Amino acid sequence: MTTEQITVVPSYIAGNWHSPAAQGGTEVRDANTGEVLVTVTKDNLDVAGAVAYGRQTGQRELAKLSLHERALKLKELALYLNERRKDLYEVSFKTGATKIDSMVDIDGGIGVLFTFSSKGRRELPNSNVILDGPTEPLSKDGSFIGTHIYTAMAGVVVQVNAFNFPVWGMLEKFAPAFIAGVPTIVKPATPTGYLTEAAVRMMLDSGILPEGSLQLLSGSARDIMDHLDYRDMFAFTGSASTASKLKAHRNVIDGGVRFAAETDSLNAAILGPDAVEGTPEFDAFVKVVVNEMTSKAGQKCTAIRRNIVPAAQVDAVISAVGKRIDERVVIGDPRVEGVTMGALASLEQLADVRG
Repeated sequence: MTTEQITVVPSYIAGNWHSPAAQGGTEVRDANTGEVLVTVTKDNLDVAGAVAYGRQTGQRELAKLSLHERALKLKELALYLNERRKDLYEVSFKTGATKIDSMVDIDGGIGVLFTFSSKGRRELPNSNVILDGPTEPLSKDGSFIGTHIYTAMAGVVVQVNAFNFPVWGMLEKFAPAFIAGVPTIVKPATPTGYLTEAAVRMMLDSGILPEGSLQLLSGSARDIMDHLDYRDMFAFTGSASTASKLKAHRNVIDGGVRFAAETDSLNAAILGPDAVEGTPEFDAFVKVVVNEMTSKAGQKCTAIRRNIVPAAQVDAVISAVGKRIDERVVIGDPRVEGVTMGALASLEQLADVRG
């Protein structure tokens, strides 16, 4: 992560990242060491300009390509990122992610680009207008007929992502929007946003993407919904409480902004009464429970949060889980050889967990 301030240009609107010595703003720290990496501020953040640039330049440049051409660009981008993923690993370690965690996030995100590229070319027509079913007669004499179609929205999609998957979370939203021909404005979570920034910078440096098709907002952008209207979409990943507040915004209620949210989950692993100690099912249960506790330090929206076990098996499960943790889990800085579980993504997350 560079400690130099990012230059704000029309195709890359960003919060200002400053050197650690800068005054003011939000300090962003190495999750493992607590070292201040950068501070991020919203100084000179032109949110309205980013939205306007996406609607105008982004829309125009994406429309020059057909759906299949955009899908092929995703493949080209995936190949480009795949050759540089180790550079992203080095940044990812600072978020507390181990190499395996980073592979899930970074390689997984690149895999999403490959998948959407393939599906876009195999399952959708090479057009910017997709017919939805046959022509329907709307009058008895056939003088009034209609056909439903899909085509690109006229605005932008603002994608607000969670802290736990800074690359995958971005790419899984960016890919379908890009194929659909809709410009993306990415807003990552601040604690790990420097990894998203590194990936976005890499994507733009590739020269593969049409001008204005991808922009980045870093830091606080609480007024972003104020700048959206019926042409736009807001895609949110995060807490249910924040999603409820966003969904109640006047531009969603009355202004026609499309709103989609992926929020808190409450997943369980349930051990059947016949899956007693010594059975393959018991061993599989213990393995999954420990993996869910330690992968990404448990910071996954899909992580198991409740383990439901027959009363007669509780002691055996606790013992087996504890034994597997003792044998396999080494907590520490993921840059150190042998560490299998890194830190929580930020000191704020650590304080929340301890609380």
